[in-house]
Amino acid sequence: MTLDEFVQRFAAEFDETPIETFTPDTEYKKLEEWGSLVALSIISMIDEEFDKFLTGADLRSVSTIKELYNLIQTR
Repeated sequence: MTLDEFVQRFAAEFDETPIETFTPDTEYKKLEEWGSLVALSIISMIDEEFDKFLTGADLRSVSTIKELYNLIQTR
């Protein structure tokens, strides 16, 4: 999966945030919709799409969608 595809799948986990808000440099924790339920959805999406398990601490350790993508690639 490319970074652009990951950004699209990441954005799909948000219900109210406009898709054009999401870029590789988006600081997702600053989005108004960000919260524990979205975090769980992201963790679940990564598990399903990449077959890799991330924790809440992993999500907190990075700031942007690109940094999260890179973290997944190193696992």
